[in-house]
Amino acid sequence: FVLLSEVVSDVILEMRYYSTYNFVGERIDGYAQPVALLTAQAAEALKAVSDEVAAMGYRLKVFDAYRPQTAVTQFLRWAQDADATRMQAYIYPETEKSGHSRGSTVDLTLLELRTGREVDMGGTFDYFGARSHADFSGISAEQSAMRALLRDVMVRHGFRPYAGEWWHFTLVNEPYPDTYFTFPVSAASLADKAA
Repeated sequence: FVLLSEVVSDVILEMRYYSTYNFVGERIDGYAQPVALLTAQAAEALKAVSDEVAAMGYRLKVFDAYRPQTAVTQFLRWAQDADATRMQAYIYPETEKSGHSRGSTVDLTLLELRTGREVDMGGTFDYFGARSHADFSGISAEQSAMRALLRDVMVRHGFRPYAGEWWHFTLVNEPYPDTYFTFPVSAASLADKAA
């Protein structure tokens, strides 16, 4: 595992689960710092993505990367809350594990280099509904084209898209396909693993 910002130096991080600006409305368990951790393989593939989109006038903005299993457990508790059950079908409806916990999945979008603004993808990160589906047809041609651009570059560099979320990609040849990690999201976790 590596700090993504040490591999992709121009990446913008908006680590939503470290903040309260997320679907739960509070910091999520296991997010000790607003940093993005990924397996070295996923980070190197993302560096190639970053280099390609930079040549097109964009940079990457990451919302989430490695997610400890403790966070997934908190999401499940939230989904089972009586006040939140209307959304339960959209929150890990059939699983108690997330590919993010294997360390090679990333949630991201594009920013325009010229303006510094997020590209309009026709829907926001972590919106629970059909608008988030990668092939949602109720958006403009330009929004669809931007989703396709992100998807095509990610696929070209070894990532597999998730049809239910236009922002969600997993490295095809992930190094830990059967391991769900629990260490917290922090730079210190990497130091502990190296020791």
